[in-house]
Amino acid sequence: MRRGTRYGALLGPLLAGGAPPDLVERAARGLGLPERGRYAVVVLGAPVPEAAVAEGPDGDGARWWWCGAGDGDIAVVLLGAEGPAGAVARLGEHGAGPGGMSPVVGSPAELGTARRLAGTALLTCAPGSREVVRLDERLPTALLVSGPELSARLLAEVFGPLLALVPAERAVLVGTLEAWLECGGSVGPRYGCGVIATRCSTGCGAWSG
Repeated sequence: MRRGTRYGALLGPLLAGGAPPDLVERAARGLGLPERGRYAVVVLGAPVPEAAVAEGPDGDGARWWWCGAGDGDIAVVLLGAEGPAGAVARLGEHGAGPGGMSPVVGSPAELGTARRLAGTALLTCAPGSREVVRLDERLPTALLVSGPELSARLLAEVFGPLLALVPAERAVLVGTLEAWLECGGSVGPRYGCGVIATRCSTGCGAWSG
């Protein structure tokens, strides 16, 4: 793992996003970042333990570039054979956290977006926790913390008709959906057509505009 003001100066334009392509290319070249690769960004809410900052690749080949950011630290990870799970495990072994990890991106030009998504993942960590979480595993919570007003509107728009039903009718429709999903999106042998039709006839009218 690598850390220092030199890396911070070079990582800054990449993590901020929106940098001109020539600046991205120069920064990536200065850091030794391949033009294409499997990258992720980690945002920590506290300083990274020194034990986690070491020169050279990890055992699975992952490479790290660290820089400071406010009360914590940020890392760009060129993922190794164990992928995001291996990187998160590596941080956990050294007591790093709390932290959030972005989804995998394919080039240095995408690190700005990855940094923003890693910051959103960090927001889903419970207060006082030391966990490092992946955004892909926290999407519902991430939606709530990143835009509560938008989330509330989305809930009202998508599930409003369902929530407006009386509990008994709502239970019928939810049960129908569960049965449909269990059958892989089709009417399987466990649920005959008559059962599905009966359930839908009970409450589906509430969905008509």
